[in-house]
Amino acid sequence: MATLSQWIAGARPRTLPAAVAPVVVGTAAAAPLERADLGLGLLALLVSLGLQVGVNYANDYSDGIRGTDADRVGPIRLVGQHKAQPENVKLMAFAFFGAAALVGLALVAISEAWIMVPLGALAVLAAWKYTGGDNPYGYRGLGELYVFVFFGLMATLGTLYTQAKEITSLGVYGAVGIGAIASAILVANNLRDIPTDRESGKLTLAVRLGDRGTRVLYVALVVVAVVMVVAISTQQVFALISLLSLAVIAKPLRALLSGATGRDLVPVLASTGLFEIVYAVLLAAGIALSLAV
Repeated sequence: MATLSQWIAGARPRTLPAAVAPVVVGTAAAAPLERADLGLGLLALLVSLGLQVGVNYANDYSDGIRGTDADRVGPIRLVGQHKAQPENVKLMAFAFFGAAALVGLALVAISEAWIMVPLGALAVLAAWKYTGGDNPYGYRGLGELYVFVFFGLMATLGTLYTQAKEITSLGVYGAVGIGAIASAILVANNLRDIPTDRESGKLTLAVRLGDRGTRVLYVALVVVAVVMVVAISTQQVFALISLLSLAVIAKPLRALLSGATGRDLVPVLASTGLFEIVYAVLLAAGIALSLAV
């Protein structure tokens, strides 16, 4: 039976910045419209965190029962390493999906953003289908697209819409930047796992692109995030301070470009998650500062 610390590790806390960052940026994007609402932002954060932890447990369950987690480098695998019963991990995944759905319904009822009901249902379905079901799209190289759409565009713009009832170009730029970094987290993870994924038949985008192509993709995603900050700065000039977040990944990026593999890529994964949250917080601070002067 898994211990509490193992269940916490199985939730993959290092991925949680991918749930926090879009809510921070979405709320900041509502500020120029004078409609930022911290209460609604908190509800959106709970939804995002619930979906993130749910998809982490769902991934653990689905990969574990397929045998693709039997020999991995990195965080604990509850099913693959026989720390917990598969059905219990599956139950935990759906418990978090259910909690996210309940909070999401409260958010929609308060904000009256009813379009988010079907979009939220689609997000839960997509979270399960990532590695679950008969034909998971995460095994066909579409995982990064899922992360970009749901933890970038939808999470950021959904947060903005529930508060402001509209989508702005600033919000879109922020959503693309956040989505790019969230995708980079998965790229770093899948780069580390290329050998075991290829052996188990899990055709992630990293397996399809190969080692060199995956490293190029990671850098390209970071560049996209930088370009989005520059685009936002044309409206809110102090948003440029978000570029200071690049200091967080400077050393890990050098390691990635120098050809680091296996466990040496774990710091790259952790630093990319930290990069995302620092990027989001500094971007929000820059927008606030621009509005104050």
